[in-house]
Amino acid sequence: MLSVQDRTLIKATVPLLESGGEALITHFYRMMLSEYPQVRPLFNQAHQASGDQPRALANGVLMYARHIDQLDQLGDLVAKIINKHVALQILPEHYPIVGGCLLRAISEVLGSEIATPEVINAWGAAYNQLADILIGAEAAIYEQKAQAPGGWRGARAFKLVQKVQESAEITSLYFAPQDQGPILAAEPGQYIGLQLFIDGQEVRRNYSLSALCNQGQYRISVKREPGGVVSNYLHDQCVVGTSIMLFPPAGEFTLKPSDKPLVLISGGVGITPTLPMLEAALATERPVHFIHCARNGQVHAFRHWVDELAQRYPQLKRFYCYAEDDGVSPAADKLGLLTREQLADWLPQQRDLDAYFLGPKGFMAAIKRHLKALGIPEQQSRYEFFGPAAALE
Repeated sequence: MLSVQDRTLIKATVPLLESGGEALITHFYRMMLSEYPQVRPLFNQAHQASGDQPRALANGVLMYARHIDQLDQLGDLVAKIINKHVALQILPEHYPIVGGCLLRAISEVLGSEIATPEVINAWGAAYNQLADILIGAEAAIYEQKAQAPGGWRGARAFKLVQKVQESAEITSLYFAPQDQGPILAAEPGQYIGLQLFIDGQEVRRNYSLSALCNQGQYRISVKREPGGVVSNYLHDQCVVGTSIMLFPPAGEFTLKPSDKPLVLISGGVGITPTLPMLEAALATERPVHFIHCARNGQVHAFRHWVDELAQRYPQLKRFYCYAEDDGVSPAADKLGLLTREQLADWLPQQRDLDAYFLGPKGFMAAIKRHLKALGIPEQQSRYEFFGPAAALE
């Protein structure tokens, strides 16, 4: 339990975190990843290079400091962190490394006049409080997944049994357990953790499951990223028969039971978690509006599959928006960016609906503004980040 003095000192650092939090966290990551190689596999180096990971953690630290008196005000942030940790198999022994480096970064970046022993002690107590919350919640989820039918704990050996090119950029990979045993059921929208060894280096990544896992297999659909170590390995070197270690499915961005009209909006590879959501929703009678935006038809994955579903299920309406016409692919319903006016035409007339949207950050920020302006209740409008979570403006 934090003392009143600890809380006061934490809140006093909020202005400093607002102005210099990203520089502090960048220093923290540089220090930790250079001195503690055992935690490097847990972090995406591309997100480090782009600054996405430092920005996301800086935002998280700032939110924690702002709400140190009322942690329940953090909303879904803690649940998102816990699920990301579970998918990557973060363990209790990782927390002291992170905590020690964070306190060193605060001291070295803010300086001794600001980062007094009292401030460092307060942040140490605050970090330990948060670590205890996360460790306890993660331990419960690890145990729950281990005890569930088809479940396991830690890494489990799977084999790549099928590989399908879905578009010019996206390839699907199907994994089945090497022990031929049952697998843990995943909720629509969840992701899976991969443990890979590339050029002698361990790396871990999370990928959304792009199909329901009712055939004893997991499917992910991966976009080739320029310079992406893992995506290019999966596209070029991971062949049928390759063994890969998987962690159990995780994620709190899942399709919730409802009889309201469902709207699924995706941009680019953000289509992947909407596919099992679509499958699950079509097993009910609820109306579904499926809206997908892509750069052009060549990079639009799963179009034929969704079109076939639309022919079989009258409650499904699908709409496509392409930024450009490649002159070869079937036409989209709209060319250019998805405007608020166009979205209004494609939404159900009933605004009391459930909307789920995913894609690049700028795309999601625009969709979030559009849905709000169109009268969709904020609590019924949900989104998820592929990389490190940060606030949508």
